[in-house]
Amino acid sequence: MKDQLIVFDTTMRDGEQSPGAAMTRDEKVRIAKQLERLRVDVIEAGFAASSPGDFEAIRAVAAAVRESTICSLARANDNDVKRAGEAIKGAQSGRIHTFIATSPIHMQHKLRMSPEAVLEAAVRSVKLARQYTDDVEFSAEDAVRSDVDFLCRIFEAAIAAGARTINVPDTVGYSTPELWGALFKSLLSRVPNADRAVWSTHCHNDLGMAVANSLAAVMAGARQVECTINGLGERAGNAALEEIVMAVRTRSDFFDCTTRIDATQIVPTSKLVSTITGYPVQPNKAVVGANAFAHESGIHQDGVLKHRETYEIMRAADVGWGANRLTLGKLSGRSAFKSRLQELGIALASEEQLNAAFARFKELADKKREIFDEDIQALMSDETVTPEAERYKLVSLTAHSETGEQPFARVVMSDGGRELRAEARGGGPVDATFRAIESIVQSGTDLQLYSVNNVTEGTDSQGEVTVRLAKDARIVNGMGSDTDIVVASAKAYINALNKMGAKAERVNPQYGEAQAI
Repeated sequence: MKDQLIVFDTTMRDGEQSPGAAMTRDEKVRIAKQLERLRVDVIEAGFAASSPGDFEAIRAVAAAVRESTICSLARANDNDVKRAGEAIKGAQSGRIHTFIATSPIHMQHKLRMSPEAVLEAAVRSVKLARQYTDDVEFSAEDAVRSDVDFLCRIFEAAIAAGARTINVPDTVGYSTPELWGALFKSLLSRVPNADRAVWSTHCHNDLGMAVANSLAAVMAGARQVECTINGLGERAGNAALEEIVMAVRTRSDFFDCTTRIDATQIVPTSKLVSTITGYPVQPNKAVVGANAFAHESGIHQDGVLKHRETYEIMRAADVGWGANRLTLGKLSGRSAFKSRLQELGIALASEEQLNAAFARFKELADKKREIFDEDIQALMSDETVTPEAERYKLVSLTAHSETGEQPFARVVMSDGGRELRAEARGGGPVDATFRAIESIVQSGTDLQLYSVNNVTEGTDSQGEVTVRLAKDARIVNGMGSDTDIVVASAKAYINALNKMGAKAERVNPQYGEAQAI
């Protein structure tokens, strides 16, 4: 029998360290439930000590998920470990993931600790974590640039102290597959008690080799891979879960291991994470990109029509692609709509939210002939701000663009129930709309990203707009969708403003000291 490869998802922790990708508690619970459907083995739900909001989010995920192990990250200090232990207390299966940097550059310039002090802190944190759970993981941050002899010493000590999983991170995406595989072989052969722990690989994608490095580690004996949905992560991202899983599955002749992942949930999970974080998936992204199973060349089309395997090494349906058409229309009732939301893994907190979502569905059904699951996912992106935090609302919008004339926009907004109006001109109708909104709210924010994607095909497709705003140490994403792209843009901008004005559940991790592995 083949070994089981443990899939450790860190979308909600390492992925959240991407600028603007910070998630609320409810968003984390929603993603966690979908990861459970995906049958992820370990879900790293966050960094409990980083903020009260993240602590509560981990607790909520621990209470909501029963089939996956729930993990919290913790630096190698008493406070972090205790917070992590408290956060996962309600989990059916809980893990504490403690770490400390081991490379000379990190120990000297960041930690300002001697190697002996680092080793002592590692052992102490593992022993303390064992007081909360038997499932303890230890990581050597920046292992890729660490002395191998010191790695052997600290890993041996961590295992002896009770660590069940040893994680070797390429924190800065510096390695290559050949070197990374050789490092794992060296560690597995040199650490005396290596057989008492599961060895894990955690790779970043700075040189575009995160997945290749991860798979090289698997070939060398690693039996846990740490990855994220869509390769989300700080800087260039992390190893992509979907690519690792499908590589192991598709090349089962080469990899002597298997996963318990339900691959049909890969695309739904990808779309959910993209919607919540505001990070669109590039069309040519492997497995989950819109073009992953598209064929433009006549030669390719002819071959696929005659025999699919001439140009496809995977079936689109196996990873969740398909014509998932929602056969509902403007005559459909709330029960059918609610049932479809549940099938898509979308849970609403109250009857009021359901009523509001159903009303928007009816409006969309009047504009579009066919409603797809992607339309519903986009529609529900409007639920990213709770009603009590929704200070601003779009009442009406008039935008005008004419050749030879400067575009202008007229906006009517509600601010806590009070209607405000403004007009502005700009370089285009969207620019004019944003200027009009800003003349009302005067937020002082910096627009960092404006992105437009079509949700489905056709000229009547909804446009899904992502707006990223920054102010001081906060970065937020706003999303909006509509068949009118200017209206979608206004919705996205206002959604971001509401998030910016709401009580922060978590400051962007990039600005805190809680940056890790």
